[in-house]
Amino acid sequence: MGLGLSLKTLYQVARVSVPTYVDGLTGRASREATDQRLREFARRVVDNARIQLDVRGVDRVPTDRAYVYMSNHQSHIDIPVLYATMPSPTVRMVAKKELFRVPVFGRAMRAGEMILVDRSSREQAIESLRRAGEQIDDGISVWIAPEGTRSRDGEIGPLKKGGFHLALETGTPIVPVAISGTRHVLPPSGKRMAHDIPVRVIFGAPIPVEGRDQQALMDEVSRFFRDHV
Repeated sequence: MGLGLSLKTLYQVARVSVPTYVDGLTGRASREATDQRLREFARRVVDNARIQLDVRGVDRVPTDRAYVYMSNHQSHIDIPVLYATMPSPTVRMVAKKELFRVPVFGRAMRAGEMILVDRSSREQAIESLRRAGEQIDDGISVWIAPEGTRSRDGEIGPLKKGGFHLALETGTPIVPVAISGTRHVLPPSGKRMAHDIPVRVIFGAPIPVEGRDQQALMDEVSRFFRDHV
């Protein structure tokens, strides 16, 4: 059952990737179409796995502007869970460069306006922040997992500075999001998914960044994760 569920999820990834890839090749890529595909993909994955979602705090986040969403990171399943629950209609994620090398999927991510980050290259990291800033200016919210990698034991790791720098440079409020339970659906090193797992997602109120110190913001977001995971 676990392997079958994993294969179903891979099928859903292909189902959203292939048409987005084709749209990118033909110049017909549409932000609205990408939004719809992402939401449908997320709902199908959540429904197929019979994830028992407990979502709190959505009403704290007005949808009249862009945000920098920051979540802790437990599993690849964080992606469909968050796309199924985030209140903002248009959200693009910052993802590591390795995902952009996957055939078709990587091209689909580019066509879908996802943001590549290469932490081994300062120039590339600066370019990633510039692109993310342009998207925010265009009304698109950006989602980043500031831990930078999935937690192996559920504990919150040190947060990286890039997303906080982006929020400060653009004056964009940060929405902290605490996720718990997804590592039991698909562990960081696992390939078999489990079903009927309770997953909780808690959205914090947007944190204004004007006049704030970067380290103080990092401490506040880290504290939110630790208090709610």
